[in-house]
Amino acid sequence: MNIKNIEGLSGEQIRQMVGNGGRFVMYTYCVSVVLATFKRPSSIYFIRPDKSSVTPGLKHLATSFLVGWWGIPWGPIYTVGSIYGVLKGGTDVTGDVMRHINQNDPSYGHTGYGTLSNNTNNNSGQPPTYNIN
Repeated sequence: MNIKNIEGLSGEQIRQMVGNGGRFVMYTYCVSVVLATFKRPSSIYFIRPDKSSVTPGLKHLATSFLVGWWGIPWGPIYTVGSIYGVLKGGTDVTGDVMRHINQNDPSYGHTGYGTLSNNTNNNSGQPPTYNIN
């Protein structure tokens, strides 16, 4: 899972920010080559509570706008949909990402199989942080 903007944050910090309005979003972008049109998902972006969810998607908007139109017949259709998706703030995938983080965060109190675990494999005594690229 490729998530941007959560480098160095612990599971607890992420849960707290999501509780305050943070969210995880994905964007789509479109690339066309005459008869072939490709509609692709972006990486997942963590949007902090005080930030715009449109800004991280602007590069995907630019990609679709510049090279998405040229495929016949799906290029214009997918391009309009991709641009609209970026301007509305992307697709919210917060629930899925939080389920994954909670299942894989030993400091949350359970493992993915519903058993209690106090083993963080971290000798510093600090909660684990996430550095997903």
